[in-house]
Amino acid sequence: MPSPPAMLFNSYPFIFVYFPLVLIGFFLIGKRNARSAAGFLALASLFFYGWWSVKALPLLVASICINYWFGLRLSPAPGRDDRKRKSLLVVALVVNLGVLAVFKYANFFVSNVNDGLAAAGLSQIPLLHIVLPIGISFYTFTQIAFLVDCWQGKVHERSFIHYVLFVTYFPHLIAGPVLHHAQMMPQFANAATYRLDPNKVALGIAIFTFGLAKKLLIADPMGQYADMMFNGVHKGIEPTLYTSWFGALAYTLQIYFDFSGYSDMAVGLSLCLGVQLPLNFRSPYKSTNIIEFWRRWHISLSNFLRDYLYVPLGGNRKGPARRYLNLFLTMLLGGLWHGAAWTFVIWGALHGVFLMINHLWNAKVRRNIPAGPVAHVLGWFLTFLCVVLAWIVFRADGVHTAMAIYKGMLGLHGAPPSAFSELGPVPFRKPEFFQTMLVGIVICLALPPTITLERWIPHPKAVAGQRIMAWCSSAVLAIGTFALFAWCVSKLGNYSPFLYFQF
Repeated sequence: MPSPPAMLFNSYPFIFVYFPLVLIGFFLIGKRNARSAAGFLALASLFFYGWWSVKALPLLVASICINYWFGLRLSPAPGRDDRKRKSLLVVALVVNLGVLAVFKYANFFVSNVNDGLAAAGLSQIPLLHIVLPIGISFYTFTQIAFLVDCWQGKVHERSFIHYVLFVTYFPHLIAGPVLHHAQMMPQFANAATYRLDPNKVALGIAIFTFGLAKKLLIADPMGQYADMMFNGVHKGIEPTLYTSWFGALAYTLQIYFDFSGYSDMAVGLSLCLGVQLPLNFRSPYKSTNIIEFWRRWHISLSNFLRDYLYVPLGGNRKGPARRYLNLFLTMLLGGLWHGAAWTFVIWGALHGVFLMINHLWNAKVRRNIPAGPVAHVLGWFLTFLCVVLAWIVFRADGVHTAMAIYKGMLGLHGAPPSAFSELGPVPFRKPEFFQTMLVGIVICLALPPTITLERWIPHPKAVAGQRIMAWCSSAVLAIGTFALFAWCVSKLGNYSPFLYFQF
């Protein structure tokens, strides 16, 4: 019997059954015993993960138990030999990265070896046909950071229940953000977390609704056109200038609103439970250079790569040449983290080159160019163009598909918007397509991140002498949020997983 699909945040079972039951149970138990409430939430998170595949659950549980054991023995203590602790850290990292390599990269490695064997006329190695456990990249990186911090003596929380909850916490488990123990475990140890706060629940529901709207009302419609264009090119259709550019822009908006929407939903769900998740997006498409882009896009992954890869490689401490090499290697491995394909490697390499050029520009040229609105706009345009061009190879099924789209963007396949007419109705011919794209662009470039929603709400106590205005503003926002939620619910029903589930 096939396993049921993952319990998506954008599904009826999650919104109307699972989360209400977890929310009510968590605070009812938390009234009497905080430790029991943490255990309940950890079990609920394991159930959430097991709903996708019971077969993948033992790997997650084993990973948690083994890494907790490693963490206890990696922490500094009287009488412990630092050399042995360092050797144990190496073993722990090899175990974690080895498991990740087997499940995520084994077939990629075998496929490339088979290409070489085929070229030499030799027999090929059978593929392993391993199913990639959902979320393995996120919970592996989360625990690697924990192990390194244990070795450095930065971890002081020893509760096994809190550690299990830290790793399995369902708002982040499937697609991030990549959490740090210092951000989460103190919150699980705080008694105030287990007391219901109506203001946090209200704000959390609003943030969740905005994230749900990003996914259902913008990301999914943009994805319909992006999928048609990329899949059509994969089948051999040559994209024209028109279709190439709109396909690339559609995917640029799809991946932003899909992943940003998931992150907002995770933040909102967690806030309802009294736990604050870290900001993962800060309007990245507003960036005026690629360095700024990576400080705004997938912030938790960027911080992990900086702290646990770029800095250990030497960072900028060993001269400019080594710094540029470290940047390139960090982004190369960051690209490979997203998936076992050469397209992800090329995407990471492109961003590595972009970062190297950006740092070189700042060091050698920027100081001689006066800052101003023209420079600001040009910087934004060039950054956005680089990001869009890189997304093409990130999304493409292969290098051949990406090259066909790049040729189309240069007009080498013609300009008329007719290349995909044989596939059925072309979405960009409909007004709804342009309206959705325009709304998405405005949100990306003009509005602040959803996580700052609290700043938009005038609290009655904070507005002296204007309580009626404050309550009216809150009521309008509540009514608007309810209307938006109802609109989103009307769009539920189709199985629409988030893009980062595959990473």
